[in-house]
Amino acid sequence: MGCTRAEFMGWLPGATRQASFQVDGDTVTVITHGGRVQISLEEKPPRRLGQLALPVLGITFCFRGLDELARDDFLAYFDLYTRRGGG
Repeated sequence: MGCTRAEFMGWLPGATRQASFQVDGDTVTVITHGGRVQISLEEKPPRRLGQLALPVLGITFCFRGLDELARDDFLAYFDLYTRRGGG
């Protein structure tokens, strides 16, 4: 994702529909729909274009106890909420 860790954490409540979550180092565990979503964060070197530097945060999702429909719903809403700039 093209964001800082601080920006991601600021978006997290809205992106998860206010689900409760716990943070343990670089792992965020979201409790939702009768299951859990573990989100691993990895700060990566910024993308550079001339003088412009864009932050990069690697994100990995691991779903526990959610069926396919719940996973798809979670990811669709998360993606829509965290998109910036449209197009």
